[in-house]
Amino acid sequence: MNFTESILTALDSITANKMRSILTMLGVIIGVAAVIALMALGKGVTADVTGEISSLGANLIMISTDKDNSGGYAALSMSDVEAISNPLNAPAVSDVSAIVQGRQEVVYNGDSLETTVAGVSANYLRMNNMDEFQVGDDLIQTDLNAKARVAVLGSDAAVELFGDDHAIGKSIKINGVDYEVVGVLASQGQTFIGNVDENIFIPLTTAQVRLYPARTRSGERAVDTIIAQAVSEDQAAKAETQITAILRDEHKLAAKDDDDFTIFSQTALLDTVSTITGALTAFLGAIAAISLLVGGIGIMNIMLVSVTERTREIGIRKAVGALKRDILAQFLMESVLMSVLGGLLGIALGWTLALAGGKALSMTTVVDPLTVLLAAGFAAAVGLIFGLYPAWRAASLQPIEALRYE
Repeated sequence: MNFTESILTALDSITANKMRSILTMLGVIIGVAAVIALMALGKGVTADVTGEISSLGANLIMISTDKDNSGGYAALSMSDVEAISNPLNAPAVSDVSAIVQGRQEVVYNGDSLETTVAGVSANYLRMNNMDEFQVGDDLIQTDLNAKARVAVLGSDAAVELFGDDHAIGKSIKINGVDYEVVGVLASQGQTFIGNVDENIFIPLTTAQVRLYPARTRSGERAVDTIIAQAVSEDQAAKAETQITAILRDEHKLAAKDDDDFTIFSQTALLDTVSTITGALTAFLGAIAAISLLVGGIGIMNIMLVSVTERTREIGIRKAVGALKRDILAQFLMESVLMSVLGGLLGIALGWTLALAGGKALSMTTVVDPLTVLLAAGFAAAVGLIFGLYPAWRAASLQPIEALRYE
């Protein structure tokens, strides 16, 4: 019964000065809203980035030349691709592709476009989840065997060169040589590796002969990057170990020699991105939480004013038998209740801001229930902590002095 009466008395005291109470709670409202909104946006960014990486395949492994340890030469070749593709050498690897690429001027009917032209293996687009076509077909192994002059266009590249015209069967010029368009990819959108919709893909062997003639130290035609796919995400680490052993053997590196290649897995990338975005989200939450402390100082200030205003009331309560703990509990209840009410309003505002901000910025927002609970709990703790001194001061007043107070 005493607890219920304390809540009702606290509500009476808060509603007696509505404007002052609202202004006092404003700091808590803004603090809780800021924490929820910023944490939601931060978690949304994390979800978007990790989703983008995962869509490429979390079990992909990328191998490229380490120029610092390769003497400036390209280190990777099709011999390496074949060695990694051998299931006896790398049982944890399910598929392998390669790419060479650079910027080229592409011309059609007098219109030119400078874009990335990539020479790729026949399975490259499929491995990278880019094998959905508007029209036409993918590159095939026969194209690579024949060093065919054929091309697959990204959706933006097709629009730039052909507009609304049908592109399949027509010829474009790359480095002054004709290539027949055999496919146009569906739009991939902005991906983690850039805007591939602007790219043009041709057979790897054709690109090595006609556009990118770089060779390894041993004289083999070089590739820029080898992409390997682990049997499963769980096997990615084992696949990396097997690939490292294969390449060191292929490149005849001694035990003391550093690798002339680098291996980077998307699993590692996911871990790195999650760590960075998690730290950023926590930082944003910490910045927002500062306003909660400011709100707590506002609550302490107004509670001290309230103690001063109600000094005679405190004296009367003590004179009729109220104990020190009763006065302490009463003022603490007011402080906590004010903070909790501000927290509830802040939750509603923060949730609304998170949804509105996500829609305005075209971003995903993730409102985590745990974040909401932590923000509300922190708000209540702020009311308790900052209300403690005013409550103790009120409880410590002597009845005679309080009754004399004017």
